[in-house]
Amino acid sequence: MKNAHQKIYLASKSPRRRELLRQIGVDFELLLLRDNTPRGPDVDEVALEHEQPAAYVARVTLEKAAFAFKTMHWRRLPSRPILAADTTVTIDGLILGKPVDLAEATAMLQRLSGRTHHVLTNIVMIHKEQSWQITQTSEVVFQTLSEQTISAYCTTPEPYDKAGAYGIQGPAAVFIQRINGSHSGIMGLPLFETAQLLQQAGIRIL
Repeated sequence: MKNAHQKIYLASKSPRRRELLRQIGVDFELLLLRDNTPRGPDVDEVALEHEQPAAYVARVTLEKAAFAFKTMHWRRLPSRPILAADTTVTIDGLILGKPVDLAEATAMLQRLSGRTHHVLTNIVMIHKEQSWQITQTSEVVFQTLSEQTISAYCTTPEPYDKAGAYGIQGPAAVFIQRINGSHSGIMGLPLFETAQLLQQAGIRIL
């Protein structure tokens, strides 16, 4: 049985982040609100005017973590380290979030086709009034995608809950010629950097 003092709160409903934490043996509990969301109205995922991708993803993640910290105290939950994360895709200086419809998903994939883009994942740990934060950046090279391929992919549910309209762990993996960076970071939680922050918060990995 795992030590209760080694348990953390995860302020995310991403199934991929849960899977990655389990992969490295981290015991966690989801810290969600009554409507099953990890954040409240204080967290605005719309980029500010002239906000750069790295600044954007760091701000959003810190806001998620801060709101989760407040929630832990409001609900009088046991005090535990809190982990929050956010991932964004960027190309041509633009931030590509989760597409809201077919047209937006198609446009994103057309922009990524045959080009190199970057995936930024920021993680924050908060514990006992201390916080630690880091951004991991990966470079991803897409093959050239035909209109038929993009159309077929966009008729599936795959693009619509993922930044940049694709996930490396799904069928879109065949679009990727190569990566320079972290496979788990592109999935949404860079495990090397996450382990470092967990250890700073007193959580043993091995």
